[in-house]
Amino acid sequence: MTTPFDVIGDPARRRLLDLLLAGPAPVNDLVATSGLSQPGTSHHLRALREAGLVTSRAVGQQRIYELRLEGFAELARWLSPYVVARQRTLDALG
Repeated sequence: MTTPFDVIGDPARRRLLDLLLAGPAPVNDLVATSGLSQPGTSHHLRALREAGLVTSRAVGQQRIYELRLEGFAELARWLSPYVVARQRTLDALG
């Protein structure tokens, strides 16, 4: 099973996640804006879907991808102590 930690290390996958922050998008739009080939985009989207970070649905002939916020919960739990530590440092400087 692919985990969120497995997939976010790849810059192309992070770019696709960044693009999906604006909202759901069809694969063709992601290809056009990501700079990746269609097969490359599909490959990375499949990895993101398997890791639970995005979902997809068919709308007519298009496949629409969007962020699956629940998939980021594991990442958020792991990052939380670092965010708290950073905030403590900033508070101490303030």
